[in-house]
Amino acid sequence: MYGSYTGRSRTRRRLTGLRTTGTAAALGAALLLAGCSGDGDGGDKKSAPTVEQQPKDKDPYWVNPDGNAARQVAAYTEDGDDEKAALIRKIAQQPVGEWVTPDNPESQVRGITEAAAAADRDALLVLYNVPHRDCGQFSKGGAADGNAYRAWLDGVAEGIGDRRATVILEPDALLHLVDGCTPQEFHEERYDLLKGAIQRLKQQPATKVYLDAGNAGWQSPDALFQPLQRAGIAEADGFSLNVSNFQTTAVSTEFGKKLSEKIGNKPFVIDTSRNGNGPYTGGDPAESWCNPPGRALGEVPTTQTGDALVDAYLWIKRPGESDGDCKGGPKAGDWWPEYALGLAGATK
Repeated sequence: MYGSYTGRSRTRRRLTGLRTTGTAAALGAALLLAGCSGDGDGGDKKSAPTVEQQPKDKDPYWVNPDGNAARQVAAYTEDGDDEKAALIRKIAQQPVGEWVTPDNPESQVRGITEAAAAADRDALLVLYNVPHRDCGQFSKGGAADGNAYRAWLDGVAEGIGDRRATVILEPDALLHLVDGCTPQEFHEERYDLLKGAIQRLKQQPATKVYLDAGNAGWQSPDALFQPLQRAGIAEADGFSLNVSNFQTTAVSTEFGKKLSEKIGNKPFVIDTSRNGNGPYTGGDPAESWCNPPGRALGEVPTTQTGDALVDAYLWIKRPGESDGDCKGGPKAGDWWPEYALGLAGATK
């Protein structure tokens, strides 16, 4: 039934077996984050290469030197496969979103933000734990109820403290209210939770919040602006587009500007992690979102977009992590080196 929503972002993340991100003792630029998120054969943590931060004026976000891609580079290097290591390094050297898991949010987020602050960079966090998440599909789950979500969010906020962080708030959550995927009886609570989340996070003095608004292939600006207003977009820093999807940057920018006009000219950020070749048009249209072949990395993360309304190009979806167990992929969110190699190899 949900396969009929061919324009959906279909954000896919791991549900179980996630490792909790915390702080490891670190000195200098070679910060190692203990227990990086994501499973897979990324190599021994001790052999992870030092990944340098990007120039701060171009890209202020923190590069995790112990992420899946960095560990995969270490594994390929150890095996003497310099060609594959060079391809995966295209991913490892860029900042990607840190998806906060359900357990121990305060310690997770403190670890991430402290590591980022020690490198004089901003943390990029993704919150994806709203109750009744993903309409019972691959990434179903989320907090048990509204009170559990609020408590989890408090932990996130406490973990951020006064450190610099940008938060992408609940991919798909608003759009699933608009497209009817989320049952009607949960709508009022979700609007309340999203609005409350913005208000709570904005109590942190150095936190920016972007409420997710889906992608250009999913719904129209006319269908979105009132739900965004109801969810508290006026108090957010802006909205996010194209999370885990493949719409081109040009198409996403045009869509975002039309939507922005309707909500007080709010700025937005675009996920460019896998949109280098645009959407996949082969196979079953209902599964075009899931591990499509022939895709490529998009624009590298930067705040220098050349457009006053586009605050940043970000890699919110982490390139190389599976969308789900389709097209030969592992379960949602697992590191898939073959797919990562395909993305990097197709990138011009």
